[in-house]
Amino acid sequence: MTKFIIEGGTALQGSLAVKGAKNSMLPIMAAAVLSSSTEDIVLQNIPSIFDMHVMTEILRSLGAKVKFADHTLRINVRDLHGFTIPEALMREMRSSIFLMGPLLARFGKVGVTYPGGCSIGPRPIDLHFKGLEALGAKISEEGDFIIASAPRLQGTEIHLDYPSVGATENLIMAAVLAQGKTTVNNAAQEPEIVDLQNFLNAMGADVRGAGTETLRIQGVESVGRCTHRIIPDRIVAGTYLMAAAITGGELLLQDIIPSHLDAVVAKMKEAGVLFQVAESSIKVTESKLKAVETLCTLPYPGFPTDLQAPMMALLTLAQGKSKITESVFEARFRHAEELNRLQAKIAVQGRTAYIQGVEKLFGAEVEATDLRAGAALILAGLAAEGQTVVHNIKYIDRGYENIENDLQKLGAKITRI
Repeated sequence: MTKFIIEGGTALQGSLAVKGAKNSMLPIMAAAVLSSSTEDIVLQNIPSIFDMHVMTEILRSLGAKVKFADHTLRINVRDLHGFTIPEALMREMRSSIFLMGPLLARFGKVGVTYPGGCSIGPRPIDLHFKGLEALGAKISEEGDFIIASAPRLQGTEIHLDYPSVGATENLIMAAVLAQGKTTVNNAAQEPEIVDLQNFLNAMGADVRGAGTETLRIQGVESVGRCTHRIIPDRIVAGTYLMAAAITGGELLLQDIIPSHLDAVVAKMKEAGVLFQVAESSIKVTESKLKAVETLCTLPYPGFPTDLQAPMMALLTLAQGKSKITESVFEARFRHAEELNRLQAKIAVQGRTAYIQGVEKLFGAEVEATDLRAGAALILAGLAAEGQTVVHNIKYIDRGYENIENDLQKLGAKITRI
């Protein structure tokens, strides 16, 4: 098993460009199966991460031809023939569920199993099912196997009980080829949904309203191909901003969309981090860490749950007592125990964590329990005195492309073993 060995105590210095967003890339890769074009769909700014390679294998198992080189994907679905996703691949990645909507729209039938992914608490997919049933799909379950069918989906009005990102994206893709108009109310508003809308419309779809709570999709007979550049990853960007802050360094992040990080920058400012924000960059200039009275994760435009763990690492060294409430996932504090191995002082009660800032963290052996927890442990290790060993780093590779290389460019002493 691979692991990271980190010698802490070095302030990060320098600049980095941020690659494409994992949470944008995966649904867009899934949406490619909607195309009836014989030509390649070209996706640029693609990070070489584990989840991308899993989605690539899923598409190939369905008959698509996929080539990846120089952070560019070429996807050709001319010979797509399958509508059942192999169970082994479904269990590798939560985002495999994104294929349910577009495969149903294209073939009138889809077979999937319950998806896998990081263990951060229950993430029910009933909202996906309810929305697809509203569009006319008939869904049956045999154990873990799920079959959905519909000769052609019919446009309708859908109200989501919760603004689920995954359900919103799946329903958009399903509705693109449905007959008539579909309205999705209480939709998720994340930037990645705007990116998906832009991609679909470039292929010839008619989707409006992404970034607001109401989406309107006018069904079309077919969609073609396009070339599309994936938006920068705001979660990776936030992680690196926090890495600079926790080490007391200076970092210029380029090729980003600063407005996507408004809630993050606001909370980090509250924690004593100073920034210079430009049109497509953010620079951490100084950090005198202090506690934040309260932080609550929320759907966009609130503070993202995916940055809760790295922010907790940051607050372990903030003067005073901070409180974090996790409102999105109920089991997303497993990293607190690991951070305490570095002599942080964190107490968890239900969905709330109380962090008493300490003067120093000290190196220890820790284990990543999920993707963002792993990133948090790296940040803590960068700031800790002595050596930190982070095990189970396969989770980290799900969402960060060679994170050690980026950090080494900034002066970090981190090695993959």
